[in-house]
Amino acid sequence: MTMLINGLVAGIFFGFLLQKARVVRYDKQVGALRLTDMTIVKFMFSAILVGMVGVHILHTLGIAKPLILPATLGANVIGGLIFGIGWGFLGYCPGTSLGALGEGRLDAFWGILGMLAGAALFAEIYPMIADTVLAWGKAGSITLSQVSGIDPWLVIAVFILGGLALFAWLEKKGL
Repeated sequence: MTMLINGLVAGIFFGFLLQKARVVRYDKQVGALRLTDMTIVKFMFSAILVGMVGVHILHTLGIAKPLILPATLGANVIGGLIFGIGWGFLGYCPGTSLGALGEGRLDAFWGILGMLAGAALFAEIYPMIADTVLAWGKAGSITLSQVSGIDPWLVIAVFILGGLALFAWLEKKGL
């Protein structure tokens, strides 16, 4: 029960940050899709960088063990296409659609229904695609650190430096 409460609190906090960063706004979503407003990219990449550090600290201290799911090219490509098409049609990604609904934007409701229907459809067809489409390009449970043979902290440092350089470049371009 504690994990459920922790997850709920973390979700509410993340939703609050989404709203405060204004990434639940339709104009920000469309700006990201049109590559004219990188607010969402900066927000999500910041979250990824903080998450990389946090998860690795917890792992290093023995508090948590990361679950590294198998990398599969087929599933990633098809899932990415479905995600992108849905985002393009609706104008919200899954997290921001919930935040938009929380702000009273009823158009997000239809996207949420679509996501639930898509999840139900996926659950139904999973047995048929598990050994075919979802198995294309299976690489196993790997990390960049394992593939490159570089210490995880060095990989994280490179990502942070790259992220800071990206943020500086985006700010310079006014994005």
